[in-house]
Amino acid sequence: MKYLLRRVGGALLQLAAVSVLAFGLMELAPGDYLEDMRVNPQIPAETVARWRAEFGLDQPAAVRYWRWAGSVVRGEFGMSMAYGIPVSELLGPRVERTVALSLLALALTWLIAVPCGVWCAARRGGWVDRLLGGGATVALALPELLVGLLLLQGALWAGWGPVSGRIGPAAAVLLLVSFPAVFRHTRSSVAEVLRLPFVDHLRASGLSEMRILFRHVLPASLNPLVSLLSLSLAGVTSASLVVEVTLSWPGLGPLLLEAILARDVAVVLASVMLAAALLQVATLAGDLMLYLVDPRIRRGRA
Repeated sequence: MKYLLRRVGGALLQLAAVSVLAFGLMELAPGDYLEDMRVNPQIPAETVARWRAEFGLDQPAAVRYWRWAGSVVRGEFGMSMAYGIPVSELLGPRVERTVALSLLALALTWLIAVPCGVWCAARRGGWVDRLLGGGATVALALPELLVGLLLLQGALWAGWGPVSGRIGPAAAVLLLVSFPAVFRHTRSSVAEVLRLPFVDHLRASGLSEMRILFRHVLPASLNPLVSLLSLSLAGVTSASLVVEVTLSWPGLGPLLLEAILARDVAVVLASVMLAAALLQVATLAGDLMLYLVDPRIRRGRA
């Protein structure tokens, strides 16, 4: 329990630091949401001044930060200047779609990459190992934006119809992007365990190769994979923001891009804080899973 409380306390301190840094960077950016209105001769200066006072833009930065932090505590995350509603109401449906896309892509990645990594580790140097290893190396160098554009172009050539705004193509792009890291780590970890003496004893006992691989070798390889799982969730979620913009999936990514272009500070800050919170939750979940599956860690904590 003390370990959990320390981890949660550290995560909250990091989130507070992220909020201060993000707010400071937004302050350093030139202009604000009313910049275009200020230079528009058709909008009276008194109207712009009234809106600045209404949004609190005439207050010092420290005052605006504490007002925004108070709204975060209340669960509002500030007021969107573009939409005129609390940011929490604006982000709710978008976050649900982003989480759904990220979890689907994460599940597909691990369901495909882990068996492939185990199989290639058991048959190192075979044509399947060379094919998947080479493909993973190429895919690892491709950015999410390029993969999404290639998928759009391929769908156009093949006559598959529109792929924008659908969760399947977006999840496929994230699968291609996240597959290489999971595959390579699984192959490396399983290959290391296969060199241990207990594997020879299992084979001498007459157990089938598949039973040895998935009932004995893979559980012995879990530690680095559990650590990778938490990082994979955070990586897939951050990559999904780019994929959503490319494939027009109505998640958090397009809203964040619109907010940055419009300088809607509250929406940008809320999106950054959600991404940081997800990273903290994923890291904490990975640490807890390691604590549960590895008795050596529990003895060390004790």
